[in-house]
Amino acid sequence: MLRWYQARLAARPLLTQAVTTSFLFGLGDVAAQQLVEKHGLEKHDLLRTGRMALYGGVIFGPAAATWFQILQRRVNFRSANATVLARVACDQGAFAPVFIGVFLGSMAVLEGGSPRAKLRQSYWTALGSNYLIWPFVQLVNFRLVPLQHRLLFVNVISVGWNCYLSYLNSHSGELE
Repeated sequence: MLRWYQARLAARPLLTQAVTTSFLFGLGDVAAQQLVEKHGLEKHDLLRTGRMALYGGVIFGPAAATWFQILQRRVNFRSANATVLARVACDQGAFAPVFIGVFLGSMAVLEGGSPRAKLRQSYWTALGSNYLIWPFVQLVNFRLVPLQHRLLFVNVISVGWNCYLSYLNSHSGELE
C-alpha cells in the first residue's frame, strides 16, 4: 500500500494529496457523526460528509501542500531548530488563523448560511483549540517528516481534528 501511495505521489503529487485529504476529511466527519454524535447509519448526514470531503480535497489539500512547499523553500536558517520553530510560527501565525476562517466560511456557504454568523459563533473557539494541539504536531512534522509526507502526517492527525471541526461547525449555534 505504501509503495502504491509513493508511486502516485511521485507521478501526481498535488492530485494524490488532494484525494487523500478529501478522504481523510470525510472520515473525520464520519467519526464525528458516528462516534461522537452517535447518529447511527440511518441518520448519517451524507451531505455534511460530502461538504467536508469537498473542502478537504478542493481547498485544504492543495493549499496545505503548497504552503508546506513555500515554507520549505523560504523559511530556512543556519540552525535546524530555528528553522523548525520559524516554520511553526509561520504556520500557526498565518496559515492556521486564515484557514480556520476559510473552513468555517466555506462550510457556511455550502450549507446556505451566513459566513459572518458562523465566524462570529465559532472562530475563536476553533482557533483556541487549534493552539492547544497544532503547534506541537507541527513541531514534530517540520522536524521529522519529509516534505512529501507532511500533508499526509497532518491529514492522519486531522482525522480527530476534523471530527472536532465537523462537530463544532454543526453545533456552533448550540455552543453559546
